[in-house]
Amino acid sequence: MNNGIAIYPGLDNTLEENLALIDTAAAAGITRVFTSMHIPESDTRALKKDIGTLLSAARAHHMEVISDVSPQTLAVLGLQTFTPSKFRMLGITTVRMDYGFSPAEIARISHNNQHIRVQLNASTLTPKILRELADAKADFSRIDAMHNFYPRVGTGLSEALLVKRNAPLHQLGIRVGAFVTTQDGRRRSPYGEGLPTLEAHRHVSAAHAARHLVALGIDSVILADSRPTDAEIHALGSLKDDCVTLAAELLTDDPATRELLTHTFTSRVDAARDAVRAQESRIYIAKTKTTIAPESNIERRRGCITIDNETAGRYMGELDIMKRTLPADPRVNVCARIVPEDLPLLGCITPGRKFSFVLHSKNAGEHGIMKKGGIASADVTATDATGANEPPEETREEPAS
Repeated sequence: MNNGIAIYPGLDNTLEENLALIDTAAAAGITRVFTSMHIPESDTRALKKDIGTLLSAARAHHMEVISDVSPQTLAVLGLQTFTPSKFRMLGITTVRMDYGFSPAEIARISHNNQHIRVQLNASTLTPKILRELADAKADFSRIDAMHNFYPRVGTGLSEALLVKRNAPLHQLGIRVGAFVTTQDGRRRSPYGEGLPTLEAHRHVSAAHAARHLVALGIDSVILADSRPTDAEIHALGSLKDDCVTLAAELLTDDPATRELLTHTFTSRVDAARDAVRAQESRIYIAKTKTTIAPESNIERRRGCITIDNETAGRYMGELDIMKRTLPADPRVNVCARIVPEDLPLLGCITPGRKFSFVLHSKNAGEHGIMKKGGIASADVTATDATGANEPPEETREEPAS
C-alpha cells in the first residue's frame, strides 16, 4: 500500500525533527508525504525557510509529495498562479485541489504534461461532481481522492458516510485515502485533539484505526499528526492492500502452527455460518508435509483462531476464525485469539476477501514491534475476548489542514 506521513513546516516540529520523520517513514516502507502550507498558526518565515529542504529530502527517498493548492500555498512557493511545471520542479508530485477549482479546471489540470497527479476531497465529492468531471473529460487515471481530517472533537465523519462517499469513487477506479491520528506521539496544534478522518478513531490506536480503514476499503492511510511514534509508523508500513488484517494473541508454541499463521488467506466463497474459513490453509499444510498434533482443545469462543489437528483426517490444517462460540472439539486446536478491539472487523471478511494476522505474544506489551515470518508487525495490548460477543455500533466541518 502507498501509505504516508504528514509534515507541517513552521508548526510543531523543528526542521531536524521533520527530516528525521521522513527518514524513519521511508525506512519503514512509507511512500507518501502529505503537507499543508495554509495552516493559520504556522510560522510563515520558518515554513518558507524549511519547505525546500523537506521537499528535497522526500524526493531523495522517491516519496510522493501531496500538497494542497491554495492562494497561501502559491504565496509560500513564490508563485502567482498554479503552474504544474513549477510544482514538479519543487518535488511536489500530487496536488490536492479542494476549494476554488471548478470541475472543468480540475479536468484540464488532470491532462498536464508534467505527470502531476490530482487529488480530490473524498469527503465532499458527490456523484454530481463526478459526473461533471466525466463530462469535462477528466483523466481519471491521474486522479485519486483523500478524505479530510478533523482537528476538533465531534467533527469527524461517521463510518457510514465514509463508505457512502467511497462507493462511486471506487466505481470509477479512483483510489481513496484517509487519515489516522497518533495516540502516543505529538499531536498537531493548535487543538491537540488528533486528526482522524473517522470520529470513532480519535481515541483508538493508529494501528487499529488503519486496519479498520483498510477493512472498509480505504486504499491509502496517512498518519496525520506532527510526530507519530516509530511503532505507529512501522505499523502503517506493514499494512496489506485490500486485506482485512486482525491483531491476534498467540496461544501456542508449536512452530508449524505459528508459521501457518503468518500467511495471507482467502475467505471461502461458500461462507460458513459459524466461522470464517481459510481457503488455502490445508493446502499449505499438505505441501509442507506438516503434522498438527492435538493441543488446546478448549471451547472455541468468538474471535478464536483454530486449526484442525491430525485427528481430523483430511481436514488437518483447516484454519477458521470463530464468528460465534462453539463447544470444544478434540479435533480442533485453539491456537490464537483476535484482540477485542479488532473483533468488529470480522464482519468485513466477506466471501472471497483476503485476511491476515498481526501476531504477538501474550506479554509483548502495547505497540511493541516483533517479527513474524520476516514481517515487522505492530502489537496491541491483548485482553481476554471472553464475553466480547457483541459488536459495537456502527458532517464535515474543516478541510484537511
